[in-house]
Amino acid sequence: MTECADIDKLLSELRHGHSCLLLNENSAGGMTGFVVVAAEHCEAEHIAFMARQARGLVCLAMTPQRCEELELPLMVEGDDSLSPFTLSIEAATGIDTGISAADRARTVRVAVDASSQASDLVQPGHIFPIAAAAGGVLTRTAPAEAAMDLATLAGLLPSAVFTEVLDN
Repeated sequence: MTECADIDKLLSELRHGHSCLLLNENSAGGMTGFVVVAAEHCEAEHIAFMARQARGLVCLAMTPQRCEELELPLMVEGDDSLSPFTLSIEAATGIDTGISAADRARTVRVAVDASSQASDLVQPGHIFPIAAAAGGVLTRTAPAEAAMDLATLAGLLPSAVFTEVLDN
């Protein structure tokens, strides 16, 4: 098995704007990987790497409170077995088509900026927020909560961008 970084090194990497690979045991007993970066440090290069190399859906884990502040409705209400995705988002200004890595990184930064309001975002978009459980992995053991917990433990905003690493 590959050596894993200790938690202090991992948190330091997140604080310095680097991404990390989060491994999660899946229901079949295998491992699933997720590329994670703290949302406040998300840049075009992170999004490009996620899209080109990991190839999963680029998601933004945020607290339910932040999702409420931004007036982001859940896609599906009342089913706790599903990931609590909200409607997808885009920055209202400062972007082109929204699909580029730079546009998606800007959308992330707008969403997590404390001074941003619901009017600073439009729907639908190319970033997929998830209202991660307020208690993190102690409440719900899922990638969104793990990513958000890592950012919080690093002393950063409780939000993270992540995507699943897909195989062929």
